[in-house]
Amino acid sequence: MRVYCRECGSKGRITKTNRLSRDYTELYCQCNDAECGHTWVASFGYRHSLSPSAKTTSQMAFHLARALPPGAQQDLLRELEGAR
Repeated sequence: MRVYCRECGSKGRITKTNRLSRDYTELYCQCNDAECGHTWVASFGYRHSLSPSAKTTSQMAFHLARALPPGAQQDLLRELEGAR
């Protein structure tokens, strides 16, 4: 991730992060131009998904299958093996 100084336009660097929640982080930044010396706090946050995680979907399906009674698990397994 690149950050730029709003005062002089030079590249900056992130010197510290402060994760306030799973979806929001404060970024403490410093301008790389020694003559400028500007420091600032920027925010970085999660906005929305464009495509759901395949890992999440797979984990959800696995947990749902594990919650089924043993007979229903066997039926599901037979159906999945037949779909190959």
